[in-house]
Amino acid sequence: MVGPEQGEIWWAEAEDKRRPVFVVTRSAAIPVLRWIVVAPVTRTTRRIPTEIALGEEEGLHSPCVASFDNLQPIRRRFLTERVGTTAGARTKICRALAALADC
Repeated sequence: MVGPEQGEIWWAEAEDKRRPVFVVTRSAAIPVLRWIVVAPVTRTTRRIPTEIALGEEEGLHSPCVASFDNLQPIRRRFLTERVGTTAGARTKICRALAALADC
């Protein structure tokens, strides 16, 4: 398996649950970490600055968002299948993190 990179969407599988997640941790750090930070992907869209809009262009079947209000650490080994990637991910991540911290 090729490792995840920042801005990619992956299926995460843990405790009999499977859900898409958006990788937030910087790509250079991922190979040496056991835990990485992800934003859960959800179809609940609130149109707020702490969300990154996702959809078919990123490999998803319906409009979704990566919710930065719900960032969470996850074991890297729980990422099982790459769904897609996000164009301009770094800029979008920085914007969502700034909104999250109210910077």
